[in-house]
Amino acid sequence: MKPLPADAYVEGVRAGDRALLARAITLVESSHPRHEALAQEVLTRLLPHTGGSRRVGISGVPGVGKSTFIDALGMHLVGAGRRVAVLAIDPSSTVSGGSILGDKTRMARLAREPAAYIRPSPSSGTLGGVARKTRETLLLCEAAGFDVVVVETVGVGQSETVVADMVDFYLVLMLAGAGDELQGIKRGILEVADMVAINKADGDNKPRAERARAEYRAALHLMRAGAEPEVTTCSALEGTGIETLWSSIETHLGAQAVSGNLERRRRMQQTGWMWSMVEDGLQAALRAHPGVAALVPSLEADVLEGRITPTSAALRVLGAFLPGSRG
Repeated sequence: MKPLPADAYVEGVRAGDRALLARAITLVESSHPRHEALAQEVLTRLLPHTGGSRRVGISGVPGVGKSTFIDALGMHLVGAGRRVAVLAIDPSSTVSGGSILGDKTRMARLAREPAAYIRPSPSSGTLGGVARKTRETLLLCEAAGFDVVVVETVGVGQSETVVADMVDFYLVLMLAGAGDELQGIKRGILEVADMVAINKADGDNKPRAERARAEYRAALHLMRAGAEPEVTTCSALEGTGIETLWSSIETHLGAQAVSGNLERRRRMQQTGWMWSMVEDGLQAALRAHPGVAALVPSLEADVLEGRITPTSAALRVLGAFLPGSRG
């Protein structure tokens, strides 16, 4: 689809036009150089209209019911008069590179709400279970007037802590009775979590959820003495505990705003984002460099066969990319 003029994207997003918001997101996700320049112009012009949302990241172990939970949370927020955008990051197909889970179909109620917007995006193998342009998509949603933006991550391991660097509040969903209360505890994620919620606390599973809650509290007390996240229970299926959970999030963010910590966190995230993009650009330039491309096949073969060390191979790659370096 041919790109529109920058004015059309800016005016459409500011007016809350969902079709133009979708096109603007597609634009920022494009890796075409001409599209990237236009996307940055659009984002720069929209930047003064961003920053007004609650940015919430949600991760969790496989099978915890993240999409069902977000559907329930989103319905609660819409019912309270909020406008909610959900950036649902799907695992990518190794064949097509596209999303394979189809989160939008698993948030059926929320998908029908005029005050909600769900955007599934393939992670495309990006570290952290977060699509490369998730931060920019978040800004577009804020500029379109959504006052809560939820980032749902893939849920594949400790590298997911990357999402904590782009949100105001990081919620981790856990299960009870699945053998993961302590031995499967994901230390890297829980060290940066602002809240842990035991989902599926309903029916016969409710007592197990309460026991898991106590176990997580004890573990987090040892792991994060003095800065323990709240541990709660909920049932996305029954809708119980959702209102209380959101109230706790609002209380936490309100206190962070008053203390100035929220503003400091966002400023640090901005500079971190800048260096992340620099690193992405350098890696892309490295791989595209003709001298590097010519060397890599033979060097990889030499490393695989044990003829040279990985360090020696890396130095030769860097030497080809940066003449004058140790190569």
